[in-house]
Amino acid sequence: MGMSAGGGNAARGGRRGRRGGRGRGGAISEINVTPLVDVMLVLLIIFMVAAPMLTVGVPIDLPQTQAKAMNSDTQPITISVNPQGEVYLQETPIAIEEVVPKLEAIATTGYNERIYVRGDTAAAYGVVMKVMARISAAGFKNIGLVTQQEQQK
Repeated sequence: MGMSAGGGNAARGGRRGRRGGRGRGGAISEINVTPLVDVMLVLLIIFMVAAPMLTVGVPIDLPQTQAKAMNSDTQPITISVNPQGEVYLQETPIAIEEVVPKLEAIATTGYNERIYVRGDTAAAYGVVMKVMARISAAGFKNIGLVTQQEQQK
């Protein structure tokens, strides 16, 4: 009435702990592609949904009305449009045709220079859009609209 340490399979000639001739911890040459296919399909759906959103409108950074004030060490390039439709580069009045050449002359980091467009609330929307369109068409990438912080009631 003794117990065998080999188990029931050893007496019958079976192999304990082995399957198909591979030992424990051996390399498995089979690759399960099901998780890979699942991940690829999810990524495909994400890119199909996100792609149309990336190409909508003029590429500008719109500030939120409740955003905090900007902390900047250097004075940014600012283009302003007053209620009469006159365009100013910093504090100097210029013609709309001169906006791009003057920006290219003073931009220290090239077309990656941050440019802020300030439009008066009474200024014509068309004039502000003409200025922004010229700046964007010239190749400047970082165009932002400046607003005032919303007053709490």
